[in-house]
Amino acid sequence: MSVLTRDEAQTRAQFLDVERYTIALDLTTGEEAFDSVTAIRFTARAAGDTFVEVKPATLRSISLDGHPLDPALLDGNRYPLTGLTAGPHELHIDAAMHYSRTGEGMHRFTDPTDGETYLYTQLFMEDVQRVFAAFDQPDLKSVFAIDVTAPEGWTVLGNGVAEHTGQGRWTIAPTPLISTYLVAIAAGPWHSVTTEHAGLPFGIHCRRSLAPYLDADADEILDITRACYDRYHEKFDEPYPFDSYDQAFVPEFNAGAMENPGLVTFRDEFVYRSAVTDTERQTRAMVIAHEMAHMWFGDLVTLTWWDDIWLNESFAEYMGYQTLTEATRFTDTWVDFGVARKGWGYDADQRPSTHPVAPDPDAVPDTASALLNFDGISYAKGASALRQLVAWLGEKDFLAGINAHFARHRFANATLADFIDNLASATDRDVHAWAEQWLRTTGIDTLTAETGTPEPAAPNAPNGNGHGNGQSWSLTVTRDGSRPHRITVGAYDHALGTQAGPGHLALRDRFEIDVPGDGTPTIRPGRRPALVVLNDGDLTYAKVRLDTASWDTVLTGLSGIPDALTRAVLWNTARDMVRDGELDPATYLATARTHLPHESDLALVQGVLSFAAGQIAARYVAPENRPGALATLTDLCRDLIRRTEDGSNPGLRLIAVRHFIDAATQPDTLRTWLDEDTVHGGPELDPELRWRILTRLAVLGATDETTIAAALEADPSATGREGAARCRAALPTPEAKAAAWDALFTDDTLSNYLFTATAQGFWQPGQEELTGDYVPRFYPEATALAARRGPAIAEAAGRHAFPAYAVDAESLAIGTRALEDPALIPALRRKLVDQLDDLRRALAVRTSADR
Repeated sequence: MSVLTRDEAQTRAQFLDVERYTIALDLTTGEEAFDSVTAIRFTARAAGDTFVEVKPATLRSISLDGHPLDPALLDGNRYPLTGLTAGPHELHIDAAMHYSRTGEGMHRFTDPTDGETYLYTQLFMEDVQRVFAAFDQPDLKSVFAIDVTAPEGWTVLGNGVAEHTGQGRWTIAPTPLISTYLVAIAAGPWHSVTTEHAGLPFGIHCRRSLAPYLDADADEILDITRACYDRYHEKFDEPYPFDSYDQAFVPEFNAGAMENPGLVTFRDEFVYRSAVTDTERQTRAMVIAHEMAHMWFGDLVTLTWWDDIWLNESFAEYMGYQTLTEATRFTDTWVDFGVARKGWGYDADQRPSTHPVAPDPDAVPDTASALLNFDGISYAKGASALRQLVAWLGEKDFLAGINAHFARHRFANATLADFIDNLASATDRDVHAWAEQWLRTTGIDTLTAETGTPEPAAPNAPNGNGHGNGQSWSLTVTRDGSRPHRITVGAYDHALGTQAGPGHLALRDRFEIDVPGDGTPTIRPGRRPALVVLNDGDLTYAKVRLDTASWDTVLTGLSGIPDALTRAVLWNTARDMVRDGELDPATYLATARTHLPHESDLALVQGVLSFAAGQIAARYVAPENRPGALATLTDLCRDLIRRTEDGSNPGLRLIAVRHFIDAATQPDTLRTWLDEDTVHGGPELDPELRWRILTRLAVLGATDETTIAAALEADPSATGREGAARCRAALPTPEAKAAAWDALFTDDTLSNYLFTATAQGFWQPGQEELTGDYVPRFYPEATALAARRGPAIAEAAGRHAFPAYAVDAESLAIGTRALEDPALIPALRRKLVDQLDDLRRALAVRTSADR
């Protein structure tokens, strides 16, 4: 298949105007394919040649201006349109199209709970061609009018209001001008909850088997939706630009959500079948806010080419967290961002595959390369940069620039240059210089604090105000990097003798400084604080290193710091230091053991335990030290479980129970919980906890196929099937591993979610001897798999089927040699580059810890 290049897109955009698509989809033609008939009205600005994209199962007919063309001329996914005359034209394409099982194009899913079938589209980047013929690039916006024929009893959703005209036929209101990748359809026997807000129809939708769970949370979801809608209308001058707002929770969705205008699609794990923490509810709310922000930035104003995809995602990421903080009960969202999302950006920015937030257009020459930039840089680093920009500009000027951008480019396309020009129009600050320093560079700056006592000043000197006599202290911040930073510094003292009690720290002072400064230390009154925190409030994007005395205070007093966001900054510092070989992983575990029993913020507890378990215990400690690391984690989780026995903090208890299960090295307690269907003192087991326990028992070799099959019979849902696949792959027997490997790399029938679940079960810390022979097999077999099944499965294979726990020089060497294979498709190559760099880092951390 040919990928679209930037040069081709520019040429075609200069040649064509596309006025309207009229599309008829028939979803009643069988389980493998559907019918797609498309009429495209377009105008050629001059005589010449171009092409239209379509990826059919069968191309039945194609005609231009009523004249039939030869279907055999289809070349891969391109049909040539030669000899066009200047002026209007109409192209007709009649095709049968394949359903997808990988979350690309028109995905088809049959719910194992009740046998009902659901369809939805995911047309991002270049997958519209899997559903209908199109001039598939973001800057050829058009009107889309769609009719759908579906089985009786189904509901059809689209970008506009859908009307049922009888006999399974649905007409969706024509869209305003939107890009091809934003067209959306969802069809099936949906369970729906509908309402109206601000004169518009709002709806939320899910599979019927999830109806009780959606109904339980419907008020919360709709309240969040309404609050964000109203807050965006306070921020933005442009009103919401579409005729309705539907949110469909769909099965086997590859992303978190997709910002289709008027029909946002979410992965249906956000319809909670099992108990969740308030932080997880906050995450769902943030995704709702994020996707709604896209209605303006991404849908109303759309990128011209994919080099500016960061603008869509960074803006929505920043707005999602900020608007949630302002408009809902979730007022500490930036803590979760700091501990969960920012590390994603930091990690990505230190790999060989790093790229500027705003890459040079020449670095994104085609759609295949653009797809690689959906990473922690485009989301987390970009949002961090925008947060720093708002701190520097002020929100008033920032929003003024944003509103100018919307007004000038509504229902059209724009570039980074347009965005920066519009921001610059609202301020006297040099936004263009800021953009060059923040958006066109790679890597992370490191800010290091040095504290001391100022040199004594002469009594009669102009500034002889007591500096240097113990009544003041100095701060010097050095920067390893190139970006300007506006940061807050927090100064903390031990709170001995106060109501806070021993071990607590009290904020003495917060002040702002610019880095780099003028070269002179910052002088502050009073004795040197016990703790000096750079980037207090987490308003910039940089690594932080503390002075020695401050770090000693952190190790002993971290849980006594009053503000959760400050604690997030310091936990991130500890995380960075472990990854950089500056802090022994055992010290991180000991710090967690000391302070997490006293932590109140759920996002912090979850983030710290996830890093401790998923990186330190699983990868950073040597195999002979892993039992000790796991024992530390289980002891810590037991403390948290005891602390919450009174029912006062069910979210904290749930986090502790989950991590206790995952770290358990003996099966007895887990078997007791499973047999009694409850954790002593609560919670009662729900599907998520049952499958989590059974997965851990499988890893420990303490269950078998008979038990797994019985559990699947008791929970035959989609998540039940995934849980069973994960358990079977985790069993520590040669037969189980061989069967799982065959399912992953030989039998191409696994859906995207079942593939992921099987891969997650296959590789387990502690099973290295059992799976060692599969390490060299992974690379050639994943390469062949990716070529057969495409980017979505390639990404899943690179992320979940990679031998991440084979932390040794031989494994690294095998993987490094595999990168030379010219058959690697870009999506898999990028994942392997990243995974191998993480493996290299894990090996370095393990080596430094053994010294």
